[in-house]
Amino acid sequence: MKIILTNEVSGLGAAGDIVEVKDGYARNYLIPRRFAIRWTKGGEKDVEQIRRARRVREIQTLEDANAVKARLEAVKVRLRTRAGDSGRLFGSVTPADIAAAIKEADGPAVDKRRIELSAPIKSVGSHSFTVRLHPEVAATLDIEVTAA
Repeated sequence: MKIILTNEVSGLGAAGDIVEVKDGYARNYLIPRRFAIRWTKGGEKDVEQIRRARRVREIQTLEDANAVKARLEAVKVRLRTRAGDSGRLFGSVTPADIAAAIKEADGPAVDKRRIELSAPIKSVGSHSFTVRLHPEVAATLDIEVTAA
């Protein structure tokens, strides 16, 4: 099935790309989660609009990405959240929470879709995560989760 990606999908492509995928993957995963829309001749017009919006959001050059990476890695990210006596969180820490904590720590604005967690954060302590700034640049940061 031919689809148009509306969001970046790891291993598949970026927003605005037209890709061919298996029918079940498109119908059961990509389209319901609004990562993609079906390709049509009329939808071809939407591709340029999606690409323009992507260009506005993303970091354009490698030098800019490296500068943002340096600013990010200089920031100490701390997040206070509710936790039980054993150190287990009520819920989990989401990429949106991390993006807000980075902004609160006077770091650069980071899109929550660019934050990659290796595993869900469900306990207090220090955890690592990655921020994809550019296809060639990724910043690895630590977050200190404490009980409120």
